[in-house]
Amino acid sequence: MQPSNTDDRVHRMFAGDRRWAVLAVAVLWATYLFVFWKVMPNAGSPEVVYALAGAGGVVLLFNTASIFAMIQHYSHDKEHIYGLDLHYLDLLKSSKG
Repeated sequence: MQPSNTDDRVHRMFAGDRRWAVLAVAVLWATYLFVFWKVMPNAGSPEVVYALAGAGGVVLLFNTASIFAMIQHYSHDKEHIYGLDLHYLDLLKSSKG
């Protein structure tokens, strides 16, 4: 069976993945805002700026929503997702040791 500290390890693995996912969303937003800021002076007409802002906003909305949906799914099923990883990591450790 799995070690008694599996629950702690599952929570730590999930917390680390959640941090990286939120960081990835923050980097995505910062990248889109930077590119929009740099492109805006060369965009020309306001209609182009609106189209760029709308398209970028939709991409940011869907990517942000998908990452947070993934985090929510992982939080509900983390025992299974990370427990399986830990099971195989423990088997690998025991076969090497």
